Amino acid sequence: MVEANNYQMAIDLLCCHLGISEDEAKQQLGINAEQEAARKVIDTQQALMGLVQEK
Repeated sequence: MVEANNYQMAIDLLCCHLGISEDEAKQQLGINAEQEAARKVIDTQQALMGLVQEK
């Protein structure tokens, strides 16, 4: 998710100049897979934190 913020200007430029969607722009930049992996890691970490807090 952090990487999406770092690339937001590039995403916006691709969307405006090429007339493509934000998802297509992310694919062009190669950040879709990275973002999905980061989201899964964060979800897993939050789930584990919940387990630790419940004990």
